[in-house]
Amino acid sequence: MTNLLAQSEGLLDACGAQGSYICEQVYEWTNNKLLATGADWLLDRPIRILLIVVLAWTASKILQRSVLKFAQTIANSPTDPRLQTLRERGPGKLLMEERELKRAAARAETIGLVLRSLGVAGIWMVALFMILGQLDIDLAPLIAGAGIGGLALGFGAQSIVKDFLSGLFMLIEDQYGVGDIVDVGSASGTVEKVSLRSTTIRDVKGTVWHVPNGVISRVGNSSQLWSRALLDVEVAYDTDLDLARDVIQQVGDSLWEDPEWGGDELMERPEIWGVQDLGASAVALRLVVKTEPSKQWAVERELRMRLKVAFDKAGIEIPFPQQTVWHRNVDSVSHEAKAAKPAEKAESEDKPESEDEPKSEAQQNKKTSKVGSDSESQAES
Repeated sequence: MTNLLAQSEGLLDACGAQGSYICEQVYEWTNNKLLATGADWLLDRPIRILLIVVLAWTASKILQRSVLKFAQTIANSPTDPRLQTLRERGPGKLLMEERELKRAAARAETIGLVLRSLGVAGIWMVALFMILGQLDIDLAPLIAGAGIGGLALGFGAQSIVKDFLSGLFMLIEDQYGVGDIVDVGSASGTVEKVSLRSTTIRDVKGTVWHVPNGVISRVGNSSQLWSRALLDVEVAYDTDLDLARDVIQQVGDSLWEDPEWGGDELMERPEIWGVQDLGASAVALRLVVKTEPSKQWAVERELRMRLKVAFDKAGIEIPFPQQTVWHRNVDSVSHEAKAAKPAEKAESEDKPESEDEPKSEAQQNKKTSKVGSDSESQAES
């Protein structure tokens, strides 16, 4: 009995409370603590670590394959019967639904990539903790330290967390993608790169802007699925509006029938919506046309050039603000003023006194006194 207790204590001392099978067998065969401990570290623990690595690798591959299959299912599933008809007829001009499906497939692929990355990182993190446990490393202090460090990091890196969450929601909602022309408030241009952390935008001048996703409060996308070219064509008030409408419509139809433009750039025939504005010097007629994504500016430039040529041929005036300015030389004005003063003086001297001109009170009193003295002299005589 004593031998059994001693052997049990020796086994517990050599292999621990949860000793491995190899350690226990080696100790029972040799009754040597050093050999049992060596066999545990050289044989049993490496086998367990290898098993954990194999299981983690298998789980990560299964996760990646599942997410990839999910993304392919979304990319290949037609949401409209017309899309299947399009695929059966072969390549051709894509409808808007087909284009939307392609964007959804690209979005699903991007989200799948993010999910695969997060899932694989989580699996290997768990595997790392299990391996540390096999090496008899106490995980409690590590977990506590990681919790405190994570809390401190959370306070110090709130903007980074906000950027990642905003980027994830942008990808899920498909607010924009690579190649789109967007306005995010602080920058506008063509999207060159989208990540969970930031968005890279190149503006029309070639400047590259790196915008953190967390600071993007609004997004204006000018090239998602389709765009619209909009022109307010101004003509003079005395222009025949029916003639102007006919000329504008002819220009739009010619652009639609042009194989270089109508086949690749325009999605619908241009149309005139009517009188848009009665301005100070012109009447504005609105012309609109639905275009391929981000092609509206090229279409607008082509329409303006063709409208100018057509208006010149039809004799339609394109009004513009005019202003008449009268300019007088300062020296000539002062010379004319000096010459006018002597003429006014001479005219005042040559002018006879009018009989009806009112006299002053002193002159009237003098005349009255003279008349009175004459009357008195006549009475004395």
